[in-house]
Amino acid sequence: MPAAVFRSWPVLFPYRDDNPHTGRPILVAALIAANALVYAYEWTLGAGAEIFVRAAGAIPFEIRHGHDIVGGGHPAALVPPPLTIFSAMFLHGSLMHLLGNMWFLWIFGDNLEHAMGRARFAAFYLLTGLAAALVHVLSDPASTVPMIGASGAIAGVLGGYALTYPHARVRCALVLFVIIQRVFLPAWIVLGFWFLVQFLSAAGGAPGVAWYAHIGGFAAGLLLVRAFVRHPSGRTYRFE
Repeated sequence: MPAAVFRSWPVLFPYRDDNPHTGRPILVAALIAANALVYAYEWTLGAGAEIFVRAAGAIPFEIRHGHDIVGGGHPAALVPPPLTIFSAMFLHGSLMHLLGNMWFLWIFGDNLEHAMGRARFAAFYLLTGLAAALVHVLSDPASTVPMIGASGAIAGVLGGYALTYPHARVRCALVLFVIIQRVFLPAWIVLGFWFLVQFLSAAGGAPGVAWYAHIGGFAAGLLLVRAFVRHPSGRTYRFE
């Protein structure tokens, strides 16, 4: 399916969820700050940012073979190739890439941090990001293009949120061509629609985005969230 097809799709842009909780999302704020600081460092590199991204991004060929690509102008990895799966989570290709990812993390991550606790949320975030990267590597094992961005881990957050709070009301801007309408929808519809777009984009071969990483992260979030969500008392959390 041509990528152009997706430009005419309706867009659901969440801007708030009506899902109050107590406590401050300190870890979510720390993750946002870390991603912003790394992007600021990339920006200071100017033309050298591309070299930095290639050296710290997750390159499927390198991960599969366990060593750097040598020659051909490829820089050596800053960390061993398998660990670039984690370093790549903090790199972004543009300001809009960063802002989009951090916006979704801010809206949906705070509730999961509260439900899991900070340590479990950190483990959940990293594990779903790992799963996302591995699915991407399996989908394109010979690729020498670095995968970067927090999208895979954040897709895991979305999957976890969809299962934990399916009926939480999410306020969205519905964009259809030039018409913008505010809508209030349950989380399972908003995040289910997001997943459908990722799936169809992957099936259609839409270029430039690691769609299978999004799919893998979301699926990992669905599968793992029940093992991580607890009340502060340690009791199993009550899912909606």
